[in-house]
Amino acid sequence: MNQLFESLNPVQLEAVQHNEGPLLLLAGAGSGKTRVITYRIAHLIQDHGISPFNILAVTFTNKAADEMKKRIDHLVGDTGQQVWASTFHSSCARILRRNINQIGYDRSFTIYDSKDQMMLIKDVLKTLQVDAKLTSPKAIQNRISMAKNRFIGPDEYAEKISGQFPNNPFEETMPIYYKQYQKQLRDNNALDFDDLIVLTVDLFNQSTEVLEYYQDKFRYIMVDEYQDTNHCQYLLVRALAAKHHNICVVGDDDQSIYSFRGADINNILDFEKDYPEVTTMRLEQNYRSTKNILDAANEVISNNDIRKPKRLWTGNQTG
Repeated sequence: MNQLFESLNPVQLEAVQHNEGPLLLLAGAGSGKTRVITYRIAHLIQDHGISPFNILAVTFTNKAADEMKKRIDHLVGDTGQQVWASTFHSSCARILRRNINQIGYDRSFTIYDSKDQMMLIKDVLKTLQVDAKLTSPKAIQNRISMAKNRFIGPDEYAEKISGQFPNNPFEETMPIYYKQYQKQLRDNNALDFDDLIVLTVDLFNQSTEVLEYYQDKFRYIMVDEYQDTNHCQYLLVRALAAKHHNICVVGDDDQSIYSFRGADINNILDFEKDYPEVTTMRLEQNYRSTKNILDAANEVISNNDIRKPKRLWTGNQTG
């Protein structure tokens, strides 16, 4: 295992060897963050005897999760397959398949994709006797998704919206659409993608037994692209890490581009408030770009006042 360390720069090595307690890893573009995550997992397993069963690594895309699994398998062999390396949605789906009956759902639930959602919304409009041509099913879908990303259910949504848009019939009617949408989802024994995370948080809030099981299972948690997490994902991660605090989040506040999907940059900016004992490290060495490109990028990024300070550099030649 120590031979692998030879390929790491000093900060990468320090991050890999950080084992206990919260770690905030501010990783600039092209700085080798996936290598750090996978080597860190391998280090925990091979050098500290941590069971891969006790490690959770979550990211945002299936492609990124598959790449992470491939690298872990390369480093530790078949034992790496016991690590939960997956997307937020995939991890939550596995948890719900086993436990969703605890909150009154059937474990044989169906997962609706975007196309299924649109069909359901059109059916909701039909049920409510609203002409789909006079409103926007896509806008309804987006409003519902944003509410769920903020962990806001139909009743709370109605309270927040009430009286806010007196001259906007669509916004004033949205609570009705949202409530009927959730009713028909439940009647169909179905969840949409956002529900996978919302209902897992609900499950943890309602069942101390289930929460403690997964807190003890996932003693070591790693989250990639943390700057892109929304409030609901934040609540999920916070609940899982609350017992052991062995959480490593990797992200770059300078690359936060998904606020329109509900991503909350404060999750990474305020991480040190949630975990006062946190160790913060910065991966600033870039392996992908030339010095000229990085100098220009640093100049542009420096104009953003709402960020964690860091400055990318490279050993690559000027070009």
